[in-house]
Amino acid sequence: MKYYLVAGEASGDLHGANLMKALKGEDDGAVFRYFGGNKMQAEGGQLVKHYADMAFMGFTEVLLNLRTIYKNLSACKKDLIDWQPDVLILIDFPGFNLKIAEFAKTSGIRVCYYISPKVWAWNQKRVLKIKKVVDHMFCILPFEVDFYGKWDMKVDYVGNPLLDEKALFKPDVNFRLDNNIGNSKIIAFLPGSRKQEIERLLPVMLSITDNFPEYEFAIAAAPTFSESYYKTFIGTKKIHLLFDKTYNLLHHAHAAVVASGTATLETALFKVPQVVVYKGGAVSIAIARMLVKIRFISLVNLIVDTKIVAELIQEDCVTKRIDEELRLIVDGSARETMLSNYDKLANLMGKPGASEKTARLIIEYLKTNNQ
Repeated sequence: MKYYLVAGEASGDLHGANLMKALKGEDDGAVFRYFGGNKMQAEGGQLVKHYADMAFMGFTEVLLNLRTIYKNLSACKKDLIDWQPDVLILIDFPGFNLKIAEFAKTSGIRVCYYISPKVWAWNQKRVLKIKKVVDHMFCILPFEVDFYGKWDMKVDYVGNPLLDEKALFKPDVNFRLDNNIGNSKIIAFLPGSRKQEIERLLPVMLSITDNFPEYEFAIAAAPTFSESYYKTFIGTKKIHLLFDKTYNLLHHAHAAVVASGTATLETALFKVPQVVVYKGGAVSIAIARMLVKIRFISLVNLIVDTKIVAELIQEDCVTKRIDEELRLIVDGSARETMLSNYDKLANLMGKPGASEKTARLIIEYLKTNNQ
């Protein structure tokens, strides 16, 4: 069968790649075309548009890049009609993907949505649109099933695909040697994969390094940017810059400072105590504070529904506050409490297998509809 996938950021690329691998295991005739990234491209098929040209962060940034967004939407719609897939599989990225879902539905293309839009966070009435334009929704957070149920929408909970990726991970025994990292404990910086995130968060992350001389620091760098790009932030500081080595970095890290997003959950699954940070444009943040109806921004805290990790947002995302929170978790009782709470998170997350379960359900739904 012909599968068309749309992923608009690094996390979607990761989950899309795992889903493609699982679909190939269930369907020997699987053919892929997609908007995605390097990881999806490694699974084969045809990459139409890289997510690096699609991901814009915050209300202001979206407005400033509307021309590019509409150009990408038009290109995706035309490609869908030209290729005529058996199914469109949308992965998170709701601002773009819900528009594509609406177009596909009116064009007679079946729509599956893998990794639900965060409609529970704000503008919950978007569920009404989702019910109209999405044939099957596959959720990766346990509480989403009950949320959709309140809107009389049945969804499938498939577990979390990050567990799949972690289960496949094999640590590099030569990690420190190959990357010229000494025997000191490592503090990891995960500043995100989007340009706006990196430019707002990496400088303030780097500002704390002189306060922790006994540690080594390493940045989990996004493969869509060059070494020279990161060097403009690092300057003369002794910081390790690691591309495509995030899981090895987390495996060896003692603590981390992490941009809010999927990486907070990955860091927790690796049992690395962390400080979560986030900075957006002033207008974007002001709008978000009026609209967003959730207690936390990090997935770690949201899933457990308890404050496990510190969240430093906007005016709190400064050197002094990061320094304070980091000192609490590099040693002592606060560190042990966070690690204990990570065990509770792991129990709620369950076991690996989300990609395989989703692939089986998609094929099952397609076969049922073809009968």
